Amino acid sequence: MRATLAFLSVIFGTLLLAATLSWPVWLGIHALVPEWPFHRVVSRFWQLLLLVALLLALRRLGLRGREAWGYGLPRRAFLRQAGAGFALGIATMLPMTAIMLGLGVLEPRAGLGAPMLAEALATGLAAGIAVAIVEETFFRGLMYGAVARESGFAAAAAATAVVYAAIHFLARTKIPADAVDAGSGFDLLAGALAHFANPGPVLDSLVTLVLVGLLLAFVRRRSGAIAVGIGLHAGWVLVIKATTATMRVQVEAPAAFLVGSYDGYTGWLVASWAALLLAIAAASGWLAPVTRQPGSS
Repeated sequence: MRATLAFLSVIFGTLLLAATLSWPVWLGIHALVPEWPFHRVVSRFWQLLLLVALLLALRRLGLRGREAWGYGLPRRAFLRQAGAGFALGIATMLPMTAIMLGLGVLEPRAGLGAPMLAEALATGLAAGIAVAIVEETFFRGLMYGAVARESGFAAAAAATAVVYAAIHFLARTKIPADAVDAGSGFDLLAGALAHFANPGPVLDSLVTLVLVGLLLAFVRRRSGAIAVGIGLHAGWVLVIKATTATMRVQVEAPAAFLVGSYDGYTGWLVASWAALLLAIAAASGWLAPVTRQPGSS
């Protein structure tokens, strides 16, 4: 429990500090890069604070070495597992895009062609790799390792899945540049927390992300590292980003309720698919832990 509380303290403590300091930070950044929106500046500033606070917390939790970060495999084995996970991520998320198209929920954006598709794939790949490395290192690497060591797998899987899902809704409020003032950081924070006071509009995406977080936790335990999780995560993000960049949701389609409003993709359809994957893995015995020697491939 101490490890879970430590990570929650780091997350919400830095959120509060970022909201407090957002006004002077915004003034400085806006003068240099005026095209950056306020929520983006505050989000990046919070991530910087989170990194610093996390590094300090790691020393107190005794998390040192590659294995504590989820990188205990030899480089070649790590890259091989990440590559396999990436291919599996694409293979398991593409059917969702195909089903949405088949149900008439998605339609191509105007001007869709080879250039738009190439740009969407490149952007999705870059975003997928970056997001996967950061989130898997934090959640399935450090947080999972600390909680599992203290409280066991079930607590680690539940804690990382719930916090992983919740953190996705912390940067959704947007404030125009001409409306930013000294209290805007707290307006952002209040807007983020409003999702938890009234989760109904984003419940489908929240449930999806919790299920995905649980699946990734089982993958972490099964593989003994975060390589497969990084690959899976990157493949999923690539498909989602490429799809939303080249397709738009037909909100009037009868099956549109299957797609969440959070990102135009994750919703009850993907939640059902994630639950099915978990059920198949459980029935096959794949979710059972595997004892591995440190550094084995």
